[in-house]
Amino acid sequence: MIPFLGSRDAFPPLAKTRDDIGGLLAIGGGLFPERLLDAYRRGIFPWGTHLGHPLWYAPDPRMVLFPGEFRLTRSLRKTLRSGKFSVRFDSDFADVMQRCAATPRPGQDGTWISDEMLEAYCKLHELGWAHSVESYVDGEMVGGLYGLAIGQMFYGESMFSRRTDASKVAFAHLVRHLQIHQFGMIDCQMHTSHLASLGGREISRADFLCRLQSLTASGQPRSDWSCGPSTDEW
Repeated sequence: MIPFLGSRDAFPPLAKTRDDIGGLLAIGGGLFPERLLDAYRRGIFPWGTHLGHPLWYAPDPRMVLFPGEFRLTRSLRKTLRSGKFSVRFDSDFADVMQRCAATPRPGQDGTWISDEMLEAYCKLHELGWAHSVESYVDGEMVGGLYGLAIGQMFYGESMFSRRTDASKVAFAHLVRHLQIHQFGMIDCQMHTSHLASLGGREISRADFLCRLQSLTASGQPRSDWSCGPSTDEW
C-alpha cells in the first residue's frame, strides 16, 4: 500500500520506498514550497500525479552528475566557442518550465509538469530556490533547463531543446557556474542516455543520501546566479 499524505503528514521513511515500481514512496501532500524543500532535502522528488495528487519518488539507484566529471566533448566545446548561442540565467523561468512541459518525451504520454507544479516551482523561483538557464539564438529562446539549488546541491528537473546542442550549451554553462560556486553534485533523478553522454552515472540511494546530508547542510536561497564564461574561456 502506497501511503497517502495529508497536508501536514511527514514523508514515510525511505526504507518503505517501492523499488519494484520505480522508487515510488508516497502520494498526496500538495506542492507548497515547504513540502517541496523538505522533500528535496530528504532525497525525494515529485514526478507525475494520480487523480490530481502528486507522486513522490526516491529511486535506487540514483542518476547523478558530479560537476568535475562533466564530459565536454570537442564538438560541444567548438559550439560554445563559436558564439552561436547566447546564454542567460533566470531570465524567464516560467517560460522555460512551459517549454519543458510542451516537449515530447520518448515513452511518455503527455507531461508531468502540471499547472500546479508550474505554479509551485515559480513560487520557489521567486523565493530564490529554483533557477533556470536559457540558450538564445538571435534573441529567441531555443533551449534551457531548470532546477533547484539547496546549499551546494543542484537538483535538475527538466530541459528542452529547439536547436541542436541548445540544451547542452545551457547545461555546460550551468556546470561551470556550479563548479565556480563549489557545488558537489547534480541530481539527475532517473537514468537517460543523454545524461550519461554528458558524464552522468548511477549511485546507490544510500550513497546519494549520505552525500546529500552534507551538501544541503548550509542551504539558503541563492540570488547570485549569473551567466557563465565568455566564449574564449571554454
